[in-house]
Amino acid sequence: MTQFSDLKLDPKVLKAIAEAGYTTPTPIQAQAIPHALEGRDVLGIAQTGTGKTASFVLPLITRLGRGRARARMPRSLVLAPTRELAAQVAENFDTYAKHTRLTKALLIGGVAFGEQDKLIDRGVDVLIATPGRLLDHFERGKLLLTGVEVMVVDEADRMLDMGFIPDIERIFGLTPFTRQTFFYSATMAPEIERITNTFLSNPARIEIARQATASETITQELIELPATRRDGAAKVKREALRAIIEAEGDKLENAIIFCNRKVEVDVLSKSLTKYKLDAAPIHGDLDQSVRTRTLERFRNGELRLLIASDVAARGLDVPSVSHVFNFDLPSHPEDYIHRIGRTGRAGRSGKAISLMVPADQKYLDAIEHLIQKQLPRGTAPGAAPAPERAETVQPEPQVKPAEPKAVSTPEPVPEKASEEPSRAPRDRRHDRNDRNDRSDRNDRGGERARRDPRGAVVGMGDHVPDFLMREFRSA
Repeated sequence: MTQFSDLKLDPKVLKAIAEAGYTTPTPIQAQAIPHALEGRDVLGIAQTGTGKTASFVLPLITRLGRGRARARMPRSLVLAPTRELAAQVAENFDTYAKHTRLTKALLIGGVAFGEQDKLIDRGVDVLIATPGRLLDHFERGKLLLTGVEVMVVDEADRMLDMGFIPDIERIFGLTPFTRQTFFYSATMAPEIERITNTFLSNPARIEIARQATASETITQELIELPATRRDGAAKVKREALRAIIEAEGDKLENAIIFCNRKVEVDVLSKSLTKYKLDAAPIHGDLDQSVRTRTLERFRNGELRLLIASDVAARGLDVPSVSHVFNFDLPSHPEDYIHRIGRTGRAGRSGKAISLMVPADQKYLDAIEHLIQKQLPRGTAPGAAPAPERAETVQPEPQVKPAEPKAVSTPEPVPEKASEEPSRAPRDRRHDRNDRNDRSDRNDRGGERARRDPRGAVVGMGDHVPDFLMREFRSA
């Protein structure tokens, strides 16, 4: 089996790895690092939680061991889609470069420009940034990218989802074409494939697992909740979630609960807190300092339940997450893989439970089509619907069938129809035609002459409008 000592990394890097407690690289690290040290471009495709970050940080530190940074001209550039993922890359760099003299700067939103400008002015070896904040500094004239030797794009498919691809293409154009490029993604959408064909030169393609597969260490479960009106679905889910959390008991050490909307994140967090459950929200509208403190509490074990939007679905390395809950099924099936990938990391076992109401069926179909299997069904504790909830479910199917009956009943039924109720439908149809003929003769141009009792246009037939019978010759 390959060891880190076999990968020709810098001795200072190997020392930091040993101090971190690692001896054996993950498959993507074992395959990507040799190509990276040879100077080749690397296209890495692997599911979340497989050690992608270290697979580019370790060779990056080794390559930058020689050389010196110049003011406003970083020697390497790492792009991440979210602030949290960028901060995590910075933490990995601090861990593995602590025995070197390499410097770094972290450019993310929510932090004052002045502090970041000072770091760039002194010169940095590694610049870790989100695309938007990086371009902000560039457009202000505070940054030059002509000295970039290595460029890393992490979680490229998430960049695509967040609309960063035009920014990525622009940044590629600002860096030298002689750079070495590491390009990492969990899935390969057609747009991602186009970018790699355009900006990577003969890359070493490394695909560790079939695209869009979940780790085998994760136990997946889907809980189908009873039908309810749209405005009551969230309440039903909250009740079921609380019951599941209580039933899991001590097995649930900590959990990340994903919602599709930021508003729902706040509502669910307040609801769980109201029921004496230790929960806190994290999403893009919160101040960066609040997000950082919340994540730190969760990592340190001070917070049990982290309620998150998809800002936390990618790249956050919290190895000991025991459970993941999908309060809402994601609208993009790929996000399901990345959400549940927050548990079952580094060989640990984990559990992923998803809640579903009938309105989510299309999302479930897309997820099961992507993972090519049916999610195992489970039952929420006390799953029998409450009496009041059952009453709210039934009126909808009862009202809808009644509406066609009311519409299809012909209201303007002629009086003579009631005189012969025993006739067959065919006889009544002929009778209506006879009455229409008599009506045409007696009341030309009248409404009943032009329409039958069902409201369908009969046509002219024997009826001739009055204006056609008039003479317009002069006297």
